[in-house]
Amino acid sequence: MSTIILDFQEINRTKASLIGGKGARLAALRQMNEWNVPDGFCVTTVAYDMAFKEYKQFHELLNQLTGIEMNRLDEIREISAAIRQLIMDIPIPAEIRDKVTQTLSRFGAEHAYAVRSSATAEDLPHASFAGQQDTFLNVIGVPSILRHISKCWASLYTERAVIYRMQNGFSHQDVSIAVIVQRMVFPEASGILFTADPITSNRKVLSINASYGLGEALVSGVVTPDCYRVKGDDIIEKMIAAKEMAVLNVKDGGTRQEPIEQALQRVQTLTDAQILQLARIGRQIEEYFNCPQDIEWCLAGDTFHIVQSRLITTLYPIPEATDQENHVYVSVGHQQMMTAPMKPLGLSFYLLTTPAPMRTAGGRLFVDVSQQLASPAGRDLLLHTLGKSDPLIKDALMTIIKREDFIKKPPQESQPIAAAQKRPASLAQSAPEPNISVVSDLIRSSKASIEQVKKQIQTKSGMDLIEFIEEDLKEFKKELFNPVSMGVINAAMSAAAWINEQMNKWLGEVNAADTLSQSVPNNITSKMGLELLDVADVIRPFPEVIAYLQQVKDDRFLDELVSLEGVEKCREAIYGFLEKYGMRCSGEIDITKERWIERPSMLVPLILSNLKNAALNAGQSKFEQGRQEALKKEQEIIKRLKTLPDGEQKARETKQKIDLLRHTIGYREYPKYHMVNRYFVYKQALLKEAERLKQANVLQRKDDLYYLTFDELREVIRTKRLDNDIIDRRKEEYRLFEKLTPPRVITSDGEIVTGTYNRESIPDGALAGLPVSTGMIEGRARIILNMEKADLEAGDILVTAYTDPSWTPLFVTIKGLVTEVGGLMTHGAVIAREYGLPAVVGVEKATTLIKDGQQIRVDGTNGFIEIL
Repeated sequence: MSTIILDFQEINRTKASLIGGKGARLAALRQMNEWNVPDGFCVTTVAYDMAFKEYKQFHELLNQLTGIEMNRLDEIREISAAIRQLIMDIPIPAEIRDKVTQTLSRFGAEHAYAVRSSATAEDLPHASFAGQQDTFLNVIGVPSILRHISKCWASLYTERAVIYRMQNGFSHQDVSIAVIVQRMVFPEASGILFTADPITSNRKVLSINASYGLGEALVSGVVTPDCYRVKGDDIIEKMIAAKEMAVLNVKDGGTRQEPIEQALQRVQTLTDAQILQLARIGRQIEEYFNCPQDIEWCLAGDTFHIVQSRLITTLYPIPEATDQENHVYVSVGHQQMMTAPMKPLGLSFYLLTTPAPMRTAGGRLFVDVSQQLASPAGRDLLLHTLGKSDPLIKDALMTIIKREDFIKKPPQESQPIAAAQKRPASLAQSAPEPNISVVSDLIRSSKASIEQVKKQIQTKSGMDLIEFIEEDLKEFKKELFNPVSMGVINAAMSAAAWINEQMNKWLGEVNAADTLSQSVPNNITSKMGLELLDVADVIRPFPEVIAYLQQVKDDRFLDELVSLEGVEKCREAIYGFLEKYGMRCSGEIDITKERWIERPSMLVPLILSNLKNAALNAGQSKFEQGRQEALKKEQEIIKRLKTLPDGEQKARETKQKIDLLRHTIGYREYPKYHMVNRYFVYKQALLKEAERLKQANVLQRKDDLYYLTFDELREVIRTKRLDNDIIDRRKEEYRLFEKLTPPRVITSDGEIVTGTYNRESIPDGALAGLPVSTGMIEGRARIILNMEKADLEAGDILVTAYTDPSWTPLFVTIKGLVTEVGGLMTHGAVIAREYGLPAVVGVEKATTLIKDGQQIRVDGTNGFIEIL
């Protein structure tokens, strides 16, 4: 038989380019003969191409559509409509009409059929395209079926389908469409079965939606269906909806809506036995396709029919475990301000750096906290720590603990995994306070270590380079988790906690440590923001250079600054900044991310913003202002304490804690600065190696090495061989991971457990978050998701998904900070306190609930945002 038409029995999964994703999966189900899949055939993409390939006007319109940007909705709507009309006006070629007519005579032309679109970009692992093309039910007679085939072809160009392709990076030119013609089933009930719970993502819970009549009622939103949830052989939840309408077939073709009699509206659509039977079918289909499924079913008499099955593309992947035990995973990205996916090489380096029990999923890192939750001491430590840094994670973990059946207590208590989390301040008070002079020693040692690595790595290549990095990472881990260094950080956190607790108890002062932490010495991240203000001061006297920077679009702009007045001073200032901070960037814990020194044009908008919003010597003024505010707060506190019973003793003890805080809290930022410095040294050496591999035709592009794990890269360097299909597959996976939102907490069942804030002290309508820098500010909200596109005015409030040290230069302009992710000791919180910016972090969906330009009030003392 010609490839214009293929019966389900003739189709295999390799023919997806001919029959689309939906057709391939239906045919696979039909051929198993284990499930009742209505018979049918497919009008292939060959027919679609044959119908329009000779029409010049069709291709002209398609070219016009390809050239339109997604924000030009009116043009998209106009051209899409023109394409659809043209498709309906063009007669179906005689050869296709004859093939369809012949096939229908074999299947029974008198029967009713469902005519379904099946695009080639459909039911894919990274994009389902569900509902983007059209389906027509109860189509009777050859002329009607032919007309509806044209309608399916035209539906490839509905406005929603066109925009969906644009959003997902599919070319209109590369997408084709087939049409499934399938015998109709006229059911008493129908619905959708998810083999993984679409709400919680739990892979062990099935969710069934059911309503009377055809499934069109449910898909189109005409009716609220019953919902049943099944775990194992048990129905664990039933929600019986008031089903007021059903969609039924019309005798001569088509469908109609019809009211359901009152007595049936609240009746359970499926019996318990039918629910469990359907659940078993769902699990069989899931096992057949080896992944969770979204299945459309219908019930006619006592028989379930399966009319469609597709991948569920929205589930977050489960971190891989090496056993069958229950595990609980906590997101590292929510602690590190890096919720975007990392490439394989970036994940490898972080895993080689941390001693914590890490797993990867969806391009993100998760720490396995199951062992800690199983131990009473470990659990208390973990909850205390996370309660301070991210209350939403703590609340989610409390939900799991309260179930009592998920985490099993071991026969004897295991030791908490100390390396995975910092010891909380209140549990570390017995530790001896470090000599504050040790901070400068640690910084000096860190600088010397970096210089030594830079020198030694210069002579390394090939396997010598790989072995050098492996050995150096072991030394680096010792430095990073040096007990002296950790002791300084813990001492700072302990001092802050003590001050806040005691000043609240003795004086009624809330978060006093926030003000006392302003303008402290040795904070490498806050200095970075202030020093970029100094760069702006160097450029400020030279209007020609400023005008040139306003036009910059190329990263070679520093080389092209040649004939303007002041150019040498300006270039020297920018290069000086890059020499010290150029290894930083957004998402810097991922070694593969592009650094400022690799793409210096990223700094230009920040410099121009400083020129616009900051006065001369603003860096020094800002630091001195913060130092004076901290000193004033210290003097005020000491004076008030002396008036209390035992006031001299209280004042003396408090003064010691304030001195300790101010001399140690700045060092909190240094280990990460050291880490990204070291990573960049490795990266430069590996990119040189990648260039050699590219010259040897092993790599197609230098940056292809980012899509290999460290172990895989070692093997490529050793063998000088690489399967480039691996790189292509990893790039496709990364594009999928970019669309996923990582959970704070996920279990080995795939269940995403969410937490909530205690809202007792929050005004009605306010958005809750974690207060990390005290004070209250009102101003204009600026929603900024990409630092390079920041357009800020002095006094704006920055609202973003998350910040890391690279965002610090923006902090010198803003008056307040709101983020969706963050904790008490994350970098954005530390810098906000040092700069005296009221800040609330961990505000879920802040960038969508708050609109750009709205006036908002940020309460950084109590942890909420009000939209004014």
